[in-house]
Amino acid sequence: MATFKLSIGDPKTGKTYKKEVKEAEAKPLVGMNIGQSLKGDALGMPGYEFQLTGGSDHCGFPMRRGILGQRKRITILGGVGFSGAEKGVAMRKTVCGHKVHDRISQINLKVLKEGEKPLAELFPAEAPKQQ
Repeated sequence: MATFKLSIGDPKTGKTYKKEVKEAEAKPLVGMNIGQSLKGDALGMPGYEFQLTGGSDHCGFPMRRGILGQRKRITILGGVGFSGAEKGVAMRKTVCGHKVHDRISQINLKVLKEGEKPLAELFPAEAPKQQ
């Protein structure tokens, strides 16, 4: 079964929270497309609503909207999967499709609707180690 590392971005605070989901929690994510929304109840965060904004596969290739299939090599001028070069330079890059499947390892989510508890309470910061 699928295991995903979620990177949950909160646009209000500008902070990102990390969570790993396995088996039953990961099942609602499989088959979703970039841009779709997801209820937080499926991830153990009642009252929240998230939007899938991207991710990357097990090899580190980024997901890109509009690409069908698991992976594709495309010529791009800019955007996801291309860090940039001189103006007008196009390069061939490998990117993943827009649909979440079991070979995706990391998924980016954006908070659309807040729940009762703030994310800071759901994901307490780890205390720094004493030396």
